[in-house]
Amino acid sequence: MSDPAGLDAQSAFSGVRPVDPGMELDLTALDAWMARAVAGYAGPLSVHQFNGGQSNPTYALTTPSRAYVLRRKPPGVLLPSAHAVDREYRVIAALHAQGYPVPRPYALCLDEGVIGTIFYVMQKVEGRILWDLKLPGLTPDERRAVYEAQVDALAALHAFDPAAIGLGDFGRPGDYFQRQVDRWSRQYRASETETIPAMDRLIDYLPRTTPAPGPVRVIHGDFRLDNMILHPDRAEVAAVLDWELSTLGDPMADLAGLLTAWVLPQDLRNGLGGLDVAAMGIPSVEAVINRYAARTGLKPASLDWLYAYSLFRLAAICQGIAGRVRDGTAVSAHARVMAAQVAPLGDLAWRFAERA
Repeated sequence: MSDPAGLDAQSAFSGVRPVDPGMELDLTALDAWMARAVAGYAGPLSVHQFNGGQSNPTYALTTPSRAYVLRRKPPGVLLPSAHAVDREYRVIAALHAQGYPVPRPYALCLDEGVIGTIFYVMQKVEGRILWDLKLPGLTPDERRAVYEAQVDALAALHAFDPAAIGLGDFGRPGDYFQRQVDRWSRQYRASETETIPAMDRLIDYLPRTTPAPGPVRVIHGDFRLDNMILHPDRAEVAAVLDWELSTLGDPMADLAGLLTAWVLPQDLRNGLGGLDVAAMGIPSVEAVINRYAARTGLKPASLDWLYAYSLFRLAAICQGIAGRVRDGTAVSAHARVMAAQVAPLGDLAWRFAERA
């Protein structure tokens, strides 16, 4: 994509780099822990940092015989409940046991003394991460197949009964949208760096207008195309990544998060807004909703409200990054670009709130 800084996302976020200053790992301590905790591990160990991701520092661990991925909490003072890599590990373990496409989890370390924060190690899944939603280089038929695979993976996630897969206590079962609006309002206020009138109006409006609750399901929390690995050669989801925001809640939140890409302008994050998606082979919003509904029996009651909520939440996440830029703990070199998007996202969210 082209974002406000003129970045090409596929180039900017793909691959690995040397570990950033301040994000180094104690390789001696990590090697000793891996030898104890990860079956089949054998060093020596080399480490690089992935270019993608804004929240939890993610590392590629390489040994002579195997590759791993390590996800850790970032160092420094963090917002309450943020960067919950222990929860991320738990949901991946439960879903992997059901055959859902996630990396194999190897081990969770709750001892901050090993590398300075808690972390976990999982399988490194080979395949494609497609950062640009326009999918340049693919044919229209290939684009359609990729998007349909994404929708099918979301529907498959929402087919699970949380209690039946050991996640019945993974979140509170009721008032999902009310709690989420409250959470992201508090997170926004904790990171606030300037007054943004649209965000203030949304913080007042959204909790008064939440929709009737739907069924309780496992919610990914950030179900985007660039949070999944596709098979190297075909339109098949090999692994869904980045479960940090997962919980129990209303599946419409995940569907809304996916559909938000269709209304985001091209110069605001990774949007499809204003594009001729039909000519590109990308399914329409209606086609996505119908495909999802055919597999789950669920449809959104008020798409405009869901867009307002989803964009507000996205703005609050970006504001969290802005707060970490202010505090000097932002992980990504592109964090300032994300921080600059808070006000435009808030304005767009308010326009959908007015329509709703």
